[in-house]
Parts: sequence; C-alpha cells; structure tokens
Amino acid sequence: MRVSLKTVSLGLALAGVLFGAADPATARDRDRTYSVRITNLTRGQVITPPAVVAHRSGYSLFEIGGEASEGLTVLAETGNPSLLAEEAELDPEVLAVETGEAIPPGQSIVVQITTSRRTGRLSVAAMLATTNDAFAAVRGLRLPSPFGPQSARAPAYDAGTEANNEACDFIPGPPCNDSNQRDAGGAEGFIHIHNGIHGGADLVPADQDWRNPVMQVEITRIFNNSDDDD
Repeated sequence: MRVSLKTVSLGLALAGVLFGAADPATARDRDRTYSVRITNLTRGQVITPPAVVAHRSGYSLFEIGGEASEGLTVLAETGNPSLLAEEAELDPEVLAVETGEAIPPGQSIVVQITTSRRTGRLSVAAMLATTNDAFAAVRGLRLPSPFGPQSARAPAYDAGTEANNEACDFIPGPPCNDSNQRDAGGAEGFIHIHNGIHGGADLVPADQDWRNPVMQVEITRIFNNSDDDD
C-alpha cells in the first residue's frame, strides 16, 4: 500500500499532540534561575548593595577608559544601585536585573536571578563604601551550563567621577557615613583601575586600603523537577 508523505507528516504531528512530544521552542524558552554568590574579599571595606545584570553579549556595563553612565556614577559615589538597575532594564540586550544587600568584609550574600534565555552573560557592580568613587565589577561572565558553576574575581575600579580626596564629607562608608556631597573638580574623567587608599585626609590605609581582587562572584544553575539537563 502506498502512503503519501502528507499522510505520514499528519500522523507524526498527531502523535506529537497525543503523546506530549517536547516542543524545542518551549524547551529553549524555559525560565532558568541562577544563584549568584558574591563575596567581599577585602579586610576593611564594606561592599554596598550590588546590581546584578543578566544580559546578551551586546550589553556592556562600562568600558575601561570610557566615561561612567549616570547610574554607574551614582553607584560608585553613593552605593545606591537603583539608577544603574533602571538603566540596565531599559537596554534591549538585558534579560533580567536584580539587586542585593550590603556585604561586610569577609562575608557573602546570594542573589537569585531568572532569565528565559538559554545562554547569556552576567555582570555585577557594587561600590567600595569607604572611598570617593571606587567600585568592584565583574563584566560579561558566561552563565553556566548544568555541568558546573562559573566564577570570577573582580578588581576595584575608579569611576573617574569624583576626586579621590579621602575626606569624610564626600564618603558614604564607615567611619564617614556621609554621601550628600561630591567633589568632581579633580575627577579623572574616565574609568580605570583604582590605585587604593593613600591617607590623604580622613582615611587610614592600614584600615581601608586593599589589594586586588576585592570581590568574588560564583554563579550556579538552580534546578527544579521540571528542568531538563540542557
């Protein structure tokens, strides 16, 4: 008996409906949740609440040698991640954004972030609180496969938006706790690796200085019963 290709195709389609064949698009678009563990590696700097951004490769948190965005400027000078998170959410290359809590020296926090994209990258930024405009950042760390975590260590960057006067009137972290003023007169004007605390005014290098790296980021895929092993 001759069977047409049309009949075979129809039969396969019906079988898929009856027996619940997996839809490749559905599997590809299933939400994926990641645990992001962020550790403060310094001895004397509080790391402020971080912004955690899942994104495609077209998004860049910043470029070394470039100017800080308004959101990154606010984060690096005050420790507030809200405006940077809002900026990221408006970028079509961004998949998801979360923020965390402050991290004391030697401690860790965990932030969960969920994205519908099968592959992507993660960037994290947070201020070193007892500075004028220093921040730690990991950029474009690949979201992990099911077979193992991803990790990276972050140096401290200078946002280049405020003078490094080390005066408490311009520093939000302890022992200063004041973020209401800014001294942009001597700012470098570009992002670069921070050169640390030198004791020019109110800060004490023995207490607040660091050696890079200052932050560690570890990403692990979280599974539930409905996940496959893609």
